[in-house]
Order: sequence, then structure tokens, then C-alpha cells
Amino acid sequence: MMKNCILIYVFALVLLASCQSESSEVRVIEDFNFGWKFNLGDEVDAYKVDFDDKSWREVQLPHDWSVEHSFTQEKTGGATAFLPGGIGWYRKSFTIPQSAKDKIVWIEFDGVYTNSEVWINGQYLGERPFGYAPFSYDLSKHLKFGAENVITVRADRSAYIDSRWYPGSGIYRNVKLIMANKVHIPQWGTFVTTPEASTEKAQVNIKTTIQNRVSYDQKVVVRNSIFYQGERIEVGENEVNIISGEQQEFSTDVNILNPNLWSPESPSMYKLVTELFVNGVNIDRYETPFGVRSFYFDAEKGFFLNGKNTLIKGVCLHHDGGLVGAAVPRGVWERRLQKLKDAGCNAIRTAHNPPSAEFLDICDEMGFLVQDEAFDEFQNAKDKRRNYNQESVDDITKGYAEHFDDWSERDLTNMILRDRNHPSIIMWSIGNEIEWTFPQYGNATGYWGGNKVGDVNYYWDEPPFSVEKVKELFYSNEQEDICAKTAKRLSAIVKKYDTTRPVTANLVIPTVSMFSGYADALDIVGLSYRRAVYDYCRRNYPDKVILGTENWVRYQEWEPVLEHDYMSGIFMWTGIHYMGESRKWPVRGSGSGMLDFAGFENPSYHMFKTLWKEEPHIYITTQVEEKSPYKAGKNGTVREKEEGWADHQKWGWQDVNKHWNYAEGDVVMVEVYTNQPEVELFLNNQSLGVKKLADVHDHILKWAVPYQQGELKALAVNNNTTAVIKTSLEPVSFSVNVDKKTLQADAYDVAHFEVQLKDKDGEPVRAIENEVVFQISGPAKLLGVDNGSPKSVQDYQNNSVVTSEGKCLLIIQSTLEKGEITVEVNLNDKSEKVIIKSI
Repeated sequence: MMKNCILIYVFALVLLASCQSESSEVRVIEDFNFGWKFNLGDEVDAYKVDFDDKSWREVQLPHDWSVEHSFTQEKTGGATAFLPGGIGWYRKSFTIPQSAKDKIVWIEFDGVYTNSEVWINGQYLGERPFGYAPFSYDLSKHLKFGAENVITVRADRSAYIDSRWYPGSGIYRNVKLIMANKVHIPQWGTFVTTPEASTEKAQVNIKTTIQNRVSYDQKVVVRNSIFYQGERIEVGENEVNIISGEQQEFSTDVNILNPNLWSPESPSMYKLVTELFVNGVNIDRYETPFGVRSFYFDAEKGFFLNGKNTLIKGVCLHHDGGLVGAAVPRGVWERRLQKLKDAGCNAIRTAHNPPSAEFLDICDEMGFLVQDEAFDEFQNAKDKRRNYNQESVDDITKGYAEHFDDWSERDLTNMILRDRNHPSIIMWSIGNEIEWTFPQYGNATGYWGGNKVGDVNYYWDEPPFSVEKVKELFYSNEQEDICAKTAKRLSAIVKKYDTTRPVTANLVIPTVSMFSGYADALDIVGLSYRRAVYDYCRRNYPDKVILGTENWVRYQEWEPVLEHDYMSGIFMWTGIHYMGESRKWPVRGSGSGMLDFAGFENPSYHMFKTLWKEEPHIYITTQVEEKSPYKAGKNGTVREKEEGWADHQKWGWQDVNKHWNYAEGDVVMVEVYTNQPEVELFLNNQSLGVKKLADVHDHILKWAVPYQQGELKALAVNNNTTAVIKTSLEPVSFSVNVDKKTLQADAYDVAHFEVQLKDKDGEPVRAIENEVVFQISGPAKLLGVDNGSPKSVQDYQNNSVVTSEGKCLLIIQSTLEKGEITVEVNLNDKSEKVIIKSI
């Protein structure tokens, strides 16, 4: 579990509060997520120590207050998922032992959304406008040792349409309390790189920052020990002198023979333990997980990991976890990411903000390449309602743009310092589609802004103007190019703290950014929905490394990666449905994901599994001809109703079903997704003919089938791989699939209950919906229910849910108690009990 990974010489909460801690303990890292009280609504005196919070309710962090509410159109917006914002207060009382009086004590927040302010014992510590930034405060001089202390946090999301997606509200990420000696390694005080990494030898460079807060210089012995799977394999020592009142960085190298290299296929992790000694006494201990790997990008040949040319099979992910909102338990991410990995996904872009530290830990451990992204807007705001240029900002749409100039350096610095030891991270992104907020960029393109030409389409046509013409239009504008200037500033900040990874950004108007100076700030030019200009960019800017950093979930987006060595890969929009960015009620979010809100597989998931995995795979979907983009042609052929539809299709997948339930006489368009060269389709054992992938341009095999009740089967001609769907009857029963039989009694662990409706013959029912009711008893709490559909606005925190495509999901979480947990699943008069253990 996450807290077990981060604790170093851990004190339990009870031990810390009882004043039993000895000053000889070198460092305490306390899980500070428990024992908080919360109030939704502004309380002007809530920061005061003597404020009466008896009526406030107790919460465990991470906590997202917005997702606890019902979906509504009142004081909400589709951009942020029709869930309310507001102002929330948190308070926590705690005790620090008297023996810690000579220690340094600080608190670390991994993220508070948003506009947070923090007080300790009534003393104001500071603010943090950016809701995704990790930050900390030194509490030492304000603490009462051996007595009760009160810490207070205010989060202001009164601007409830402050984002283009669902951000969550409150202290939605982990909090830690740290206690260390006055000579210590500060937060993010180590930096581990592997300048040389091969299967024969790894050179591990270790940079250690040491802070001396005593009144005299201090000689310190720094011992660096490297562990693999619990066994110490290397150790090195250096003696350094730390000047009083200074914070100094020291560098050393340690070699590892025959290292286990980190990769998506084998995500081997090492652990660095850095200890400080004064006169032979251990005064600090700091752990740093890391991986041994090498990589580089080549403008002609693509991406190489550990010397091997590797395709980036990536997805973009927002940070919500569906029914849990922005406060996502580790187990929820593990289930979702494992499903993506099972489809061949090996990379994640954290769109469009820094993720949680825990999320990156999981990516390290599971083996995902990561593009870590910082900002969605610079100085100019994006319209949170219409998702485009914002000419004016009102009180309910104020976002980060108004704080950007004052805070971006601090926020970006903290992201880099926190995240730079993760082997999963292979690039830093400074921004997403920033150019559209700067008018001179759009006005120079010929298809974006004021110079649109004829019927030119921005998404799939090459620029109508030559490079020279675009430059002429751009430079005729007298506005200062703040966009490029800012990009260069941000890139310099990144490289101040890490030169081992390239800097990128997601460019939506690359035909301007390539020469304006924006792309000059980047090592990799990321292209957003710009498949049409890959060849254009390569032809005109051959020295630039280009990468698809935001692409539709379509075969046509993957095809250039297979055709061109210079294309390292793509990041598809998106890996999982996300809340927000909705244009209408009642739709809670985007339906563009390979997985839906409940983590169930969508048809696009199976399409890309056929592209990204080598093992044989076949999947069938169906739709009546009237609702399908295809129609029956002559001699059994199938064609697009609209010419070029497949090539020009954008977000989301076509409207298809997973069932074989229609009316007699309906013409049904059958789509088969496969990586097998030839597939034969059978209806009730009668062949409907063979189709070949070589004959289609969109990687989808299609048949027009007059409906008959029974069985539809797709069979691979060469190896007998099959996919089958059958006509189902009324739902009379269900199946329950539980991903865990035991939970850890740590109040973090989660279990997922997937319910599928079944008919009397045991066939899955996907065309009829029904309500499923859950009853939970024992040491567990309900996190919520969901059916995965974007159109569902049922309450998450409920014990019943109406299915979608015959499926629904329940998530429960352990408490601190051990015992037996019973989940009773009810459908009409059918009931089933599932028992799991909390240990």
C-alpha cells in the first residue's frame, strides 16, 4: 500500500500523540490523512484555535466534497460535470511530543483544490492558488510541544466552472507530517539519475541536498545504500561539511553490476537509502525509489528505451476516477491501469496537470511511460463554458490564468522536484494547446482564426498557406509573442532542475509554433490532432522530433506510426471516460475513453487491443443500419453513408451495441475488430462470408446482416480464434465478479464488484436494464456505485443503481477494523451474498 511505501521509521498516530517518541529517532513520516473535520460553507473564524467545530463531520483524506453531491444544473456547469463547488474548511487537532522540541516539523500537501490557505494554531502560513501543486509549510516555530495543536485548511472553489474538466474540491490528495533533526535532507532532497545504463553496468549518480539549521558548521558522513528486492547490493560514503544556515547539494556516483533495467515489460525498481551520520550517530534517513534505464528520441528513427526502438502506445488521462471523483484510492487506479495494460497500452500523458505522487508510484511499479504535464493555460484564460478562447472571465469561471505569472515558476519547480526520480517519466510537458488563446497564432494559419480559406478543414488538411505566407501573416501582427516567451521561460525552469529528460508541449497550431519561437523552447514537438501535418512538419522542419501527443481513438491515428520511423507513437484522447467537458444536460462527462466511467471496456478498447497486442483477438459489435455510419451495398458490400466518414471521424466511437437483440427483418451492420488477416462470420452456423483486413482502410471488418434470433460468431480463418454474441432473454439473474477476496484493514484498500445481468440460460443481457440494490455489512464503507454511461446522473454514493448495457459497479473500502464483510446483491427477488475478509 501507498503509506507502507513512504513511511521511514514510522510512528503510529497513537505513539506520536502519547509523547512517547524519543529524540533519538532520526525521522518520522506520519500518514496525516486521518482525524480531520470538515465543513462545507464559509466560516470566517474557522482558523481560530478556539473555534467550535463540534458540528463538523469527520472525514478521512483524500477527500473530494463535490462528488458527494447529486448532479444538478443549479450553480454548476457541464465543463465541471454538473457537480457543485463552494468553499470548504478542514480542521485537525494533533499532539507533538515535548521531546521533539528541537526538531524541524513540516507538513506536506500533495494537492488541495483550489485556492488553498493554511493556518497552524491561528497563525497564517500561506496560500496556494494552483489546485494541482504539491506544497509544504514549516510548522516548527508555531507548534505547542506536548500540547494540542490545530491545523486549518480553507479551499475556495466558489468559481465552480474554473476548469475545462472535473477537478474535484478539497484536500483530495495525501497529506504527510514530517519530523526530522535540524541537520537533515529536506523535502525532495535527492535526485537519482543513471547516466550509464546497460545490462552489464549502471552508473548511478546521486545528488543529495542537506540542510543545516543549527548555529554551527557540521561535518556529516553521507551513506548511500542501494537495495534491490530488500537486499543491499551497493553502498558508498562521503564526508561533507555543511555550513550553518545553508542548504547544500553534494554529488556522488555508485555503480551497479548487471542491473535489472526498468521497462514497461519489466518495471524493476531499486531503492536508495540515504543516511546522515554525525560523530557516528545516525541523524537522518531518507528513501528514494528509482529505476535503471536509458532512453532517447531521434528525429528520424523515433524513441529508444534501453537501446531498443520502442513504440509509444499511449493514452491521455484526466485525474478523476469516476465515482470516487478526484480522491482516487490506489486500488482504483491499479484496476484501471491494469485493464489499459492488458490492451497493450504502455504510456500515459497526465492531461492537463501534474498528477498525484501516488499515481506516479503506480506507473513506476506497473511499467508505464509517462509524459508529466504542468499547465492547461498560461496568462490567457480558456473558456470554461465553450472550451475555446475566453474573451472575458467572470466570478464563476476564474481559473489559474490570473495567477499564472506570479505562481507558475513555483508550481512548475515543485512538480519537477517532486517527480524527477520516477523512472516512468520520460518527458516534461509545459503546456496543453496554449496557442489558441493567443490571437496572432490563429490568425496566421489560414484555417484557425481570421484567415479561413474555402472548405479547408483544420483537422485533416495540410495548411493552405506556404510556410513563407504563414510567417508573413504572423509577423505582420504587432502583438508581442508572449506565448513563445513564456514557453522559453518555463523550459528554462525545467532544465534548471532536470536535463535528463526532454521538454515538450502539446501544440494545436504547429504550423505557426514551429517558427514563432514556441517550438524552439521544446526538445519534442507534441502535435494535438494534427495527423494532417506530420509530413508537412517533417518536410519543413526535419531536425525537429515530433510526436502525436493528443489523437483520436481511431486506427487512422495509429497508421502513421506504423508507416513512418520518425513517429515514436501517440497519446490517444482518451484512455478512460472523464467527468466534465460536457456540452449538455444530462451528460456528466466525455465518452471518448477506451474504458468507461466504471472501468468497463468500450468497443474502442478492443480495436486498439487488436493493434497493440500480438495475441489473436476478435470482438463483435452491432447496430441497426439506420443508426450506423455504414449501409449495405451491392453484392454483399458495405460502404460509408458519408464519403470519408471513417477518415474524418473524431472524438468518441460510433454508436454500436454489444448485443444481438433486434427485430426480425432489421438490417444490422456488424463490425468486427481483429488482428487476424481473415475472418468468417456465421449466423446460426450459416456462413455470411469471409472478410479480409487487407481490403479495408479503417481496420474494421463489416457485414450487413438481416437479423435472425440466435448466435452470431466471428471465426479467424487461420487459427480458429472466435468471438460470439447471442440473443438474450429477460434478465432474471446476474453474475458478480469481485477483484479481491481479502482487504487490508488500513482504511485505504478497495474491492470492486462488477455485476452483469443474465437471462434464464445464463447469457449476458445487454439490451435491457434493471435496478441492482446492494446491502453492505461489516467493517467496510461504500465508496459508490456506477454503470459507466456518460448519460447517467445517478447519485454515486448510493446503494442502488440502474445498469447500462446490463452492467454496474460497486466499490467498497476497508476501515481500520478487521472482520468479515458481506455484500448482498439484489435484483428483483434474486439475491446473492458475497463474503470477503478484512485482515
